[in-house]
Amino acid sequence: MTRNHFQPSRRTVLAGAAGAAFAVAAGTGTAQAAPGAAAWPSEFPLPDGWLPEGITTGSRPYAYMGSRADGSIYRTDLRTGEGGVLHEGATGLASIGLKLDGDGLLYVAGGAGGTAKVVDARSGELLTTYQLTQDAAPFINDVVLHRDRAWFTDSRAAVLYGVPRGREGEVRALPLTGEWVQAPAGTNSANGLVATPDGRGLIVVNAGRLYNVGIRTGHATRVALVGASDVTNGDGLVRLGRTLYVVQNRLNKITVWDLDRNATTATLRRTITDPRFDVPTTAARFGNRLYLVNARFTSPQTPETTFNAVAVSL
Repeated sequence: MTRNHFQPSRRTVLAGAAGAAFAVAAGTGTAQAAPGAAAWPSEFPLPDGWLPEGITTGSRPYAYMGSRADGSIYRTDLRTGEGGVLHEGATGLASIGLKLDGDGLLYVAGGAGGTAKVVDARSGELLTTYQLTQDAAPFINDVVLHRDRAWFTDSRAAVLYGVPRGREGEVRALPLTGEWVQAPAGTNSANGLVATPDGRGLIVVNAGRLYNVGIRTGHATRVALVGASDVTNGDGLVRLGRTLYVVQNRLNKITVWDLDRNATTATLRRTITDPRFDVPTTAARFGNRLYLVNARFTSPQTPETTFNAVAVSL
């Protein structure tokens, strides 16, 4: 696992955060609803051919969305629906899942490149690239920020990767053991992930099942589901307290689950559907809304294909 480019210290990043540009453009902390937010657009466009899959928000009213086409990152003002390209990608790159840290750093999953990137959410500058694996066919898919690391899934291998947050350090590879069942070669396993309510582990969706993974050991225990037998096509996850939102992409729905104290059982509470869903993949919360990108996997994936993001009420 190798690293390229400059890695800023947390002190450096926080010092830069004093500027007005950071206050306007980068979200930090916990998202709060703003006055008049109900009048904000609940649907906004992305560039044609964008091929979105990941979305993230912070405390400021901005959404960041990666491109599978070339690894670019697009930033939209949630108040107006207007946006532009923050970070320019390049041929052969991809930005899949991404999360915005309180430092104003974006941690970005690099898909088939096997990488994790760190991008400055103020300037769009690429700060660091980590080569997580040398496997011939990886797919670094999603990311969650938990404690001192950004944890990434590899959908083609039974392992999670922990990248240091805002400081120097080594990438940690965490092999998945216990009850984990890896999908056959060439198909996807681990996808979205969130921290458990007690902070001791990560909940990972894998082939229609949820697993509770200990971050010290990598031991995976299957989460018992009550009210449904599985979470088929489970993709992005969002957790608010003990409420877990599971985006089930090709089923065009979000299932809402109540977790028990130790995240060993999830009970289905309700299902969110919307006629605007067109294979939504991941979601991010801002205020009392979930924002989702439509990946449109069942439509032609061409440079002329139109894409958008939509919002639904929590």
